[in-house]
Amino acid sequence: MELKDKTVIVTGSSRGIGKAIALEFAKKGANIVLNGRKPIEETLIEELKSFGVKVHSILGDVSDFEFAQQLIQETKEVFGSVDVLVNNAGITKDMLLMRMTEEDFDQTIDINLKGTFNTIRHASKVMLKQKSGTIINMSSVVGLVGNVGQANYAASKAGVVGLTKSAARELAARGISVNAIAPGFIETEMTEVLSEKMKEQAINQIPLKHFGSVEEVARVAVFLSENRYITGQVINVDGGMVMNG
Repeated sequence: MELKDKTVIVTGSSRGIGKAIALEFAKKGANIVLNGRKPIEETLIEELKSFGVKVHSILGDVSDFEFAQQLIQETKEVFGSVDVLVNNAGITKDMLLMRMTEEDFDQTIDINLKGTFNTIRHASKVMLKQKSGTIINMSSVVGLVGNVGQANYAASKAGVVGLTKSAARELAARGISVNAIAPGFIETEMTEVLSEKMKEQAINQIPLKHFGSVEEVARVAVFLSENRYITGQVINVDGGMVMNG
């Protein structure tokens, strides 16, 4: 897909990986729809506009089915199409399984998994009429191998993988690709708060011996949008942590 003048929605795009993805698409000339539960910083909007693209922000929680519908409808009204949907919105509520509350589990599933379903559900209607589109869902290596203290997060991200593969099979006949990205340890605000000991332990699990950058994840999202013959795949961006045979 030629990305210039296309419309890209990035959920959870106020910071971290989502912000980097929005910037990477803007560099390619795509118009950007930002989304978050809190107001988007004006500095980010201006940075995106500096690439000569149009920027629109729609605030709300993608775990709300009706808001997800509004997100897609408003994007279609403002830009005329929905060409790329990047489902990046997500939270963590880490806790050992025996101490995890029902609320911790439900909130994580609602935003990470149900939110992804909600936006796909509504965006697919637009894309089916267009007979084109790209959907990229953010999973995690934790969703592939599990992790102590992250049963809720791992379950949500494993669910995203299953959702991705099922949606890819359903939508392929109309020219719509659906893929997932599974980041490992990426340098973000979430990893900055880790102790040096925890960072060292993490790096020991990574064959390349360093954390990845948000830009490296963002470039994979662009790659998946530009290559139309890739669908139903999970691309690990993890320095070799998870190597599937």
